[in-house]
Amino acid sequence: MYKFVLILLSVVGMVTASCAQQRQENMKKEQSNPKILVAYFSATGTTARAAKKLADVTGGELYAITPAQPYTSADLDWHDEQSRSSVEMNDSKARPALKGRKENIADYDVVFIGYPIWWNLAPRIINTFIESHDLKGKTVTPFATSGGSTLAESATSLKKTYPALNWKEGRLLNHTDEQSIRAWLDELEY
Repeated sequence: MYKFVLILLSVVGMVTASCAQQRQENMKKEQSNPKILVAYFSATGTTARAAKKLADVTGGELYAITPAQPYTSADLDWHDEQSRSSVEMNDSKARPALKGRKENIADYDVVFIGYPIWWNLAPRIINTFIESHDLKGKTVTPFATSGGSTLAESATSLKKTYPALNWKEGRLLNHTDEQSIRAWLDELEY
């Protein structure tokens, strides 16, 4: 009888361990397939093209961060100190209104936020987007396009302004191909 009880306990132990291992494997699978949002602001279409490539590679949902009042060519004239973009970028508290909000933001595990670099920073509408959506607990990764700036200052500024967010290392996606995007994502372990 004693041997039977030991054998029975051994079998129960193995079944329990097997179930626990299966549960861990299922959790890893869920974590390795995060639900991804590729949110971006694009004034001229350049960042939109980069965002589309990123969404294609990640399988993420593409979402345009759209200003309530679209930017005109005159608004984007960085040579004019009175242009809308110049005025906004000179005011760290400027928060251009959004046309709408992304519904169901809680459904996403990873949020890529893309933008053109203006004055070495993210346009102020990116602040509006971040402040209008609860991104706590999500992995947030910036990406950008630029004619000559690096991502470093804009990413550092975002991380400093929103330190409670779980930031990953961003990247400039100027003329980036699918292979380069995949290599970056592998570095980030997505």
